[in-house]
Amino acid sequence: MGIENYLNQNFHAVKSKHSSDEVLQKWRSLCHVVKNPKRRFRHTANLHNRNEAAAMRRTNQEKLRIAVLVSKAAFQFIQGKFLNGDYEVPDEVKEAGFDVCADEAAAVVEGHDLKKLKFHGGVEGLAGKLRTSTTSGLSIDNEGLARRQRLYGINKFAESPQRSFWVFVWEALHDMTLMILAMCATVSLVVGIATEGWPKGAHDGLGIVASILLVVFVTATSDYRQSLQFRDLDKEKKKISIQVTRSGYRQKLSIYELLVGDIVHLSIGDQVPADGLFISGFAVSIDESSLTGESEPVMVSAENPWLMSGTKVQDGSCKMLVTTVGMQTQWGKLMATLSEGGDDETPLQVKLNGVATVIGKIGLFFAVVTFAVLVQQLVFSKISTGTQWSWSADEALELLEYFAIAVTIVVVAVPEGLPLAVTLSLAFAMKKMMNDKALVRHLAACETMGSATTICSDKTGTLTTNKMTVVKSCICLNIMDVSKQGNPEVNGSALKILLQSIFTNTGGEVVNNKEGKREILGTPTEAAILEYGLSLGGDFQSERQSSTMLRVEPFNSSKKRMGVVLKLPDGGVRAHCKGASEIILAACDKVLNADGEVVDLKEGSLNHLKSTIELFASEALRTLCLAYIDLDKSANADTPIPSSGYTCIGVVGIKDPVRPGVKESVALCRSAGITVRMVTGDNINTAKAIAKECGILRDGGIAIEGPDFRDKSLEELDEIVPKIQVMARSSPLDKHTLVKHLRTTFGEVVAVTGDGTNDAPALHEADIGLAMGIAGTEVAKESADVIILDDNFSTIVTVAKWGRSVYVNIQKFVQFQLTVNIVALMVNFTSACLTGSTPLTAVQLLWVNMIMDTLGALALATEPPNNALMKRTPVGRHGNFISNVMWRNIFGQSLYQFIIIWLLQTEGKKFYGLHGDNSDLILNTLIFNSFVFCQLFNEVNSREMEKLNVFNGILKNNVFVVVLSATVVFQVIIIEFLGTFARTSPLTMRQWYYSVLTGFMSMPIAVILKMIPV
Repeated sequence: MGIENYLNQNFHAVKSKHSSDEVLQKWRSLCHVVKNPKRRFRHTANLHNRNEAAAMRRTNQEKLRIAVLVSKAAFQFIQGKFLNGDYEVPDEVKEAGFDVCADEAAAVVEGHDLKKLKFHGGVEGLAGKLRTSTTSGLSIDNEGLARRQRLYGINKFAESPQRSFWVFVWEALHDMTLMILAMCATVSLVVGIATEGWPKGAHDGLGIVASILLVVFVTATSDYRQSLQFRDLDKEKKKISIQVTRSGYRQKLSIYELLVGDIVHLSIGDQVPADGLFISGFAVSIDESSLTGESEPVMVSAENPWLMSGTKVQDGSCKMLVTTVGMQTQWGKLMATLSEGGDDETPLQVKLNGVATVIGKIGLFFAVVTFAVLVQQLVFSKISTGTQWSWSADEALELLEYFAIAVTIVVVAVPEGLPLAVTLSLAFAMKKMMNDKALVRHLAACETMGSATTICSDKTGTLTTNKMTVVKSCICLNIMDVSKQGNPEVNGSALKILLQSIFTNTGGEVVNNKEGKREILGTPTEAAILEYGLSLGGDFQSERQSSTMLRVEPFNSSKKRMGVVLKLPDGGVRAHCKGASEIILAACDKVLNADGEVVDLKEGSLNHLKSTIELFASEALRTLCLAYIDLDKSANADTPIPSSGYTCIGVVGIKDPVRPGVKESVALCRSAGITVRMVTGDNINTAKAIAKECGILRDGGIAIEGPDFRDKSLEELDEIVPKIQVMARSSPLDKHTLVKHLRTTFGEVVAVTGDGTNDAPALHEADIGLAMGIAGTEVAKESADVIILDDNFSTIVTVAKWGRSVYVNIQKFVQFQLTVNIVALMVNFTSACLTGSTPLTAVQLLWVNMIMDTLGALALATEPPNNALMKRTPVGRHGNFISNVMWRNIFGQSLYQFIIIWLLQTEGKKFYGLHGDNSDLILNTLIFNSFVFCQLFNEVNSREMEKLNVFNGILKNNVFVVVLSATVVFQVIIIEFLGTFARTSPLTMRQWYYSVLTGFMSMPIAVILKMIPV
């Protein structure tokens, strides 16, 4: 239809992610009829602040970049202040038992000052002055921790204060139409009291004032509750946990609990939580682009030990001494200078702003015409009686009443609540989704997820439980079922090499917790292999202490392997490697045989190992291959780990069971028209076995490996991409390519899961990036739109269901509000033209406006999702928001309501037997009452746009029931008790019965309408 074409042309350019400032500015410039800009644009990006923030960030980054690059050299030349004898420990610090103050500790890292660090005795010396240990960390002593917190500060950044309820009241008062009505009310009060005295002359004016205040306070209450919900969600977004050693024990702490002197363990994908110094670690590269603007990663080591808050660990792992926290860190200072630009507005918000603009223009036109018609009739009647030059106070008040009606028509006609209903619905959904283990980081994601047509899911931890155990092994060419036969008999020398490989080439650790019990830290894969090593009789600590680590290369999803170089007790150097079985096996030319001897890897042994890998994989086991190579004794920390020439130790098969409920969730997605694709780094046979178990891989579907996918031409990709159901041994680049192809070539709305640092580009590219809350790195979470807190695929389906619920709820509200708009406009306009008066007064119209705007949004936009939503096909990228079904319902109900009110106006007195001076007032009260009950019953009709049963689940929606009940109660009060102010008259039981019946008749009308095909 015309309105949909207009919206697509002018309000369709805004995407759910990465819209340019030009696009965001364009739609704003098209919104001409805006009653209250403060409220209408509250939940949109503040482009002015955003540009200001970007300029400030560039300035700060440049300053910081220069400081980082030149400060080290500059400090070498500065004399005086930084001479060794110049630093004196403040008395307050001495009394607290420390030997360095917060400013001095901060200056060491901020200035990248090696000279100052050396003066304090290096990292160990500074740790001593901060009364901490680089091995066992802070001692847990509440009094000591409190003293440390008081002296060095807490690890929190300054936040903007929560806006009070009265701020929202003030913003609601900025509605231009309400301000004009307030002026009308003031004039009405003055003239009325002057001519008729108090209190009779004040009734009309006070009625408008009371209505304005009611609208303002209900609006402000709704907006304030929303702001509290968003604030709670913001707190959840900022919850980051980090591994810390305190009193000799590794434990997880919130970054907000970090203190100066803490020993933090960082690994690939972590965000550095505070400023600090490198203690020990391997191959640590840090992405400082968020702080300095430099895209090149910085290598951190004992020679360059500076770690800055807000930066990301791109590779490697290390231990860090915290020297500065909170607002004293470089990141804290940078954040303090930036003003928030806000989240981008969502496509639905923009579209509904477009709808509000179109209807607002129509409403403004009708309001002006209505006012002109009413004034013209009054003037003509004055001319006909020859009194055009003399105007009484009553006639002046009548003119003022006409103006107030025209302004109120604008109030009702401009559906300011439409775009705000999106925010209300999204805020409600986001809060509920938190309870369902999904944290929405970006508002638009909740809405976009409802249109998703494809989900590209990881396997490990998402489709599976991520609770791993080694159940099969092939060590020294001997296959064993560990789960049934126990541990394999391994030759002594081979066992020693196997245990050395397990305990040294790992990202995990075996520690004793506070209770003195053994605990395995690390990823589920690492934990499974370490558990296997312990079951073979190995000792983690003694194995780690018997050799010295020269170099560590952590696991990387691109290389699909990890490695370590060891200095052995006899002076020899050995490298261990583990990773994807076929990749590691391809790098081997020798193997340990059954006797534990190193022999050439001949074709028979190679085929045996390959068939073992395939056997394990076909049983849905993850397979890892372990290998080693002895290097020249001259090898050192800079010697790269070789890529070939290894001796194969063996292969382990790790069981990771499919999560309960995943098969049903995949089937639910299929019925909802959503295609589920598995994208994993695992072996193709493992992936296929799991995919079949989950119901993902079906007849006609393709399972492909990453390297094969990479080699395909564009034409071949166009042919196979729609059929791909499983992609195994995929690299992050493969995932990114698949997502991009699905989005751009096939127009799919794609949701993608990711947990690793390298998944960030795919999460960024996807329409909805879903990061894993448990297994996901901070880098992945920051690139994502939604964080799945329990890493469960079923939760992703719940997010899709909520997304659809938001979309449908907004459609219901739009259908309801447009019906009220059309009827209110047509009734007042036609009445003004044909009878010279309007049946609905300014006060009554303000009440109707509140029913359809704030209360209607509360009732319809907060409807919880139901399973029927997942039986519809997805809207996709190009679906019409205002569908033909909605237009049918809108015009059908509008026609019924208009006919009923027109019949009441023309035949109402005869039907109800009304006579006397009061008959007009009673008739107008009946029209007003019937009109309101039509809206209430239509609100119930709007719960379902196509289904006949609109009562299904109505009692489960407490908000809907409360809003409907409150509206009925208040309507009775207005009619029966507030007649003086609202210009109504108490009704008889018969009149109430027929008013309610008139409204109720819209329900059978709705049933008839739903039977009309469109």
